[in-house]
Parts: sequence; C-alpha cells; structure tokens
Amino acid sequence: MKRLCLLFISIVFVSCNDDILNEDPLILSSESVLTTKQGFENYMTALHYAARDELVKYDYLPWYMNLQIGTDVINNGEKATPNFKNWNTFLTPVTACVERYWHWAYSDMLPRANSIIVYANKPEIQHIWASDEEKNAIIAEAKFFRAYIHNFLANLYGGVPIVDTIYAGPKTDFIRNTRKEVYEQAQVDLEFASKWLPQTVPANKEGRIVRAAADHLLTEVYISLEMYDNAIEAANRVINSGLFKLTTERFGKFVNEPGDYYSDMFRTGNHNRSSGNMESIYVWQFEDQIPGGYSTTFTGGNPTLRYWVPFYVNVRDPDNNPGMVVVDSLGRGVGLCRPTNYFLYNLWQDNWDNDIRNSPHNIRRTYYYTNPSSRYYLQKVEPSHIAHQDTFQMIYPTIRKVEGAIGWLGRDNPVRAGLTSSDFIVYRLAETYLLRAEAYLKKGDLVNAANDINTIRQRAKAKPITAADVTLDYILDERARELIAEEPRHRTLVRTGKLVERVRKYAMLPDTRSTIQDHHELWPIPQVAIDANIGAKLEQNPGY
Repeated sequence: MKRLCLLFISIVFVSCNDDILNEDPLILSSESVLTTKQGFENYMTALHYAARDELVKYDYLPWYMNLQIGTDVINNGEKATPNFKNWNTFLTPVTACVERYWHWAYSDMLPRANSIIVYANKPEIQHIWASDEEKNAIIAEAKFFRAYIHNFLANLYGGVPIVDTIYAGPKTDFIRNTRKEVYEQAQVDLEFASKWLPQTVPANKEGRIVRAAADHLLTEVYISLEMYDNAIEAANRVINSGLFKLTTERFGKFVNEPGDYYSDMFRTGNHNRSSGNMESIYVWQFEDQIPGGYSTTFTGGNPTLRYWVPFYVNVRDPDNNPGMVVVDSLGRGVGLCRPTNYFLYNLWQDNWDNDIRNSPHNIRRTYYYTNPSSRYYLQKVEPSHIAHQDTFQMIYPTIRKVEGAIGWLGRDNPVRAGLTSSDFIVYRLAETYLLRAEAYLKKGDLVNAANDINTIRQRAKAKPITAADVTLDYILDERARELIAEEPRHRTLVRTGKLVERVRKYAMLPDTRSTIQDHHELWPIPQVAIDANIGAKLEQNPGY
C-alpha cells in the first residue's frame, strides 16, 4: 500500500511539470485526412479492417454463431450458448447479434464507405487525382462495400434505411426503404464498381477489391431483383474473364504433403492468387505478429478453427481417463459449429467414396488419442469407445478447411485460444458458377443450370446430374457440399426464401426445428434503433 501511495504522489508531481502540460494536439478527422491520396488509402485500409470484422469483431457473437449455426447444415453444438436453439426466446429485437450487426453496418461500414465517396468528389480536392479513372477507382471500391452492406442488411432484416451519404449531426428520423429499393441501391453501386474497379491488384495489395468481386456480388443482387439475364451476364464476366479458374491441380507450399487440390485451397498461405490459388476472388487477410494484421476482438487472429473443431479435449479413453490433450493441428475447439447429420451423411450418400470434398483431407472422420499418458495414445478413437460420451460437442466429423497454422496473436497461449493466422476466402469462382446456376434455374433454363452444377461436381469427381435433378433445394445442397464453413448459410437461406422450410426439415435439435416460425425468415429491427429514431417511426418486422 505504501508503494502505491508513493507511486501516486510521484505521478501527481510529474503531472504538474509545465513541459508535459504543453501539448501539441493532433486532430484526425475526415476533413484533415481525406485531402491526399495517402489519406484516402488510409481510410480504405480502415474500411477493409471493418469489413473483416464481420467475421471476427465480437468474440462470442461472431459470424459463425449468428450467420451459420441453427440452419439446415450447422448446429449449435456448445451447451453454454443459446444461439438459435430456441428461435422464440433467442431471436428478439434486443438480442445482441441483432443489435451488433446493425451497429457494425450503420456505425462502422457505411460511414467509412460514404466518407470516401463524398470526399473524393469534393471540388476542393480534385487536384490530387491524376485522372478521373484514378478517382473513380477509389470511389468504386468504397461503393462495393456500400453495396455489400446494403445487400447484407436486406438479406437479414428486409427493408432498411438506405444510407448513401454522411451527416453533419445526429439524424433521428430514418424511415425504412423497401427491400427492393435497398437491392436497387446495391445494384447501382455495383454497376459503377464493375466499370471502374481494376481487374487485378499486385501481390502487395492482396485482399483489395477487384472487378470480379463486384460482378460476383452483382450476380446475387440481380437474382434478388429477379433480373436473371443480368445475373447471368454478370457471372459470365467473371467466369469468362480468363483471370480465374477452378482449382484442379495441387499447388502451394504443401504440395508435397498429404492432401488434394481441394484441400490445398484452404491451407495457410494458399488462399490468395500469389500462392497459385486462381479460384479466389475476395479474401479477408490475416497476418501473424503484425499490428493490424489480426482481428479487433480481444483474442486476435482467425477464430474459425476454435468454433468448428469439437471440444475433443474432454474425450475419455476406454479406461475413462483423459484421452486427449490440445494439439497444434486441431487447435482448441469448443464445438460451437457442429455440422448436422444431414450434411455429414445424407449429402454424400451417392458419392461417398468419389467426391473429393468428402475425402479424409477435407472431412476429418477419424480421430486418434493425443494424450501421451493414456494407454491408448495414438490409437484410433473407435465408435465403441465413445458410445456413451457426448458426440454432439466433444467429438464428431470436422470440416478440415478451417484448420491452419496456429498464430501468436492471442492474449492467451494461442494453442489454447485455437486461433490461426490463415486468411479467409469470401468469394471464389465455384460460388459464381452456383449463382449462375441459380439464375438459370429461375429463368427456367434447367439444362444450363445443370451444366454449371456439373462443372463443380466434375471438379469434385462427383457423379453428374441431369436437368431433371435441378431444383433450388438441390442447388442449396450443392452449395453446402462446396461452401460449408465459407458461406454465411443463414443469409443464403433467407435470400432464397428457404430458411424456415429447411430448418424445420434438417436441423438436428428438436427445439430448433419446432420453434422456428414463419416470421423468423427475417431478423427483427433492433429495438435500440427504433427507440433512438425519435423523429420518425422505424417500423418493426411483423411477428416481433
């Protein structure tokens, strides 16, 4: 205590030093930053940083918990978390994820994107641009993100306020635009972005937005607007550009290790084009031990491994002793995202042995005891060993694309935290094909829809389908096989109008199946947003 008092006294005396009190304030604002090219680049970095926060900003309220689990192919496997186990009690206007994604969109993403767009067009700074092309390229990148967010909001909440500018002071009279109007705003922004974005970026700018990313998202937006010919044309610009191709050969720094060309795409260091991954279109970047190269959550790093891997450390051996300890290759999972049995077994029935996406390199269906103190160390964990143990959270087949090199960014031991330094693919060419197949289906062209699906299945060495097999449900099944742990499944099901139907049919938890109601097709508008909007009535979605 005496030492603390002396420390306090010394701080008081030091704080009275005149030299210390003479401060030279450094004020950063849009007016001071957005006056040079470097300022715009700094703002764009901040925009990309915020965009990646969709995945990682909130430790226990992340993308995985709220945009993947509780769906047809992914359960909430963790006992301690309530997310989407009971839809009526969890999904309300005051649920944290409902508020936080709204806040992320309207407080982080849209103000940064709109600041770049507005200030880039100010007459007094036009001299900084070497050409209209240079100015429009930076505006196009910001407009991509503005479209991304408006599309994100429309997919989850339906009609929302369109925000396409910045405000000098508080605004409390927002009204909801229709869902169609929100999609149309995204369409306009993406059409501009498609015209002005570069086709490629140098390796030192990987992660920046290219033209194909705008066209990929534009394909989805056109489908939502029922503009199917436009969607096909947008997808064609990506597929026929000559810049991207489906991965069909092994590549990258692990090419001499066990694996296959599909698993290579998701190994640490293999996500970007510079590694030879010509399928990637847009990738969230993570960098180990570099300030700003990890997430804004208190844990840092890419947490995908932590949430998808079972809580295997609790598995007991046949002697009822601890059979497992944490190992680097598996991280420290908590079993939050457990694939449904529909995904793990039903979706592979006709192609169990030949579909590469179901190979041991891509789905880990065999585990071995990792505790050196166990009599069963390095022996296979047999079904009979775990017959009376928790196979919902503690051990189940695992999607291996989430595995990666353990990073050193966390506040705790990184192995215990289960974090990696792997990048994360947001868009890749396989999904572009599946979006085009969806557009063909909606147009009634089942032959071309089947051709696109078969392009993906041929790469996976799966049996081809016929035009008669093509339905929206089949495309959703194929998306699950191809994009599990990549796509925000919840948003996909909402966008296609299939959330309620498929959750009732395929979710594993009885409460998840029985409690979902028709109005859960859309999220509620956050009550905090309604309460703060005192100048006008912000309508709530029906049923909430």
